[in-house]
Amino acid sequence: RRGGGDPAWRRTPDGAIWRTCRTPAGPATLRVSVTGGRVRGQAWGPGAGWMLDGLPALLGAEDDFSGFEVRHEILREAVRRHAGLRIGRTGRVMEALVPAVLEQKVVGQEAWRAWRWLLHRYGEPAPGPAPEGMRVVPEPSAWREIPVWHWHRSGAETVRARTIATAAWHAAKLEAAATSEELDRLLRALPGVGVWTSAEVRQRVFGDPDAISVGDYHLAKIVGYALTGEKTDDPGMLRLLEPYRGHRHRAGLFITLTGRRLPARGPRMAPRDYRAF
Repeated sequence: RRGGGDPAWRRTPDGAIWRTCRTPAGPATLRVSVTGGRVRGQAWGPGAGWMLDGLPALLGAEDDFSGFEVRHEILREAVRRHAGLRIGRTGRVMEALVPAVLEQKVVGQEAWRAWRWLLHRYGEPAPGPAPEGMRVVPEPSAWREIPVWHWHRSGAETVRARTIATAAWHAAKLEAAATSEELDRLLRALPGVGVWTSAEVRQRVFGDPDAISVGDYHLAKIVGYALTGEKTDDPGMLRLLEPYRGHRHRAGLFITLTGRRLPARGPRMAPRDYRAF
């Protein structure tokens, strides 16, 4: 989910989660619910079969914990409390890459506002009985053709817009990547895509348990404070997480779930609004 108003994700009052996706077979809407302890998936649209086939992986059925050995007591507590946590995989690159680029070097509210605007303007209505207002992420060709003034209206400046449009030209190759390592190589060959963006995408596409988000505004500080009581930087975070190599993203997830944070010492970074520039 990309913010509370994500047009591609919804939780309804009955507890069901709705998600849209542009699959290789076309757009689809997925509804996931739990009744009597059993998961039930329903899907609509040309890509419905693809979505249902991929539902176990989306829910983390293919997540592999082998080699993950807890070495810090605070992490052990988090693993006990969240024993059911699994890293899912979507298998779709562009739907993860576009919002990740929008989130580069800005606060979440600013990026999510742009994501909502772009999906409402260029996405298509979700197939099936989806909740009102849900949209399917646009095709790659649509991202390439968005005029500069619409990027501006969404709140995304030229640099991020150009990065997304460039990636859209290579969407077929990106979507065909067979492994997280191959996708990392392809992504980081694109102008405007660095280690942080690649990790954020691979976490979602392949459920990569080692794709730690180096360069994140908060993560290194959270990891450092949770494990040592002191904030640290990215090199310090990587040193602390070295015992978890192969599962550094997983370790980071459990650490964030501990709830331990540095004491706030000032106001939060305020969102900017490029539409006013």
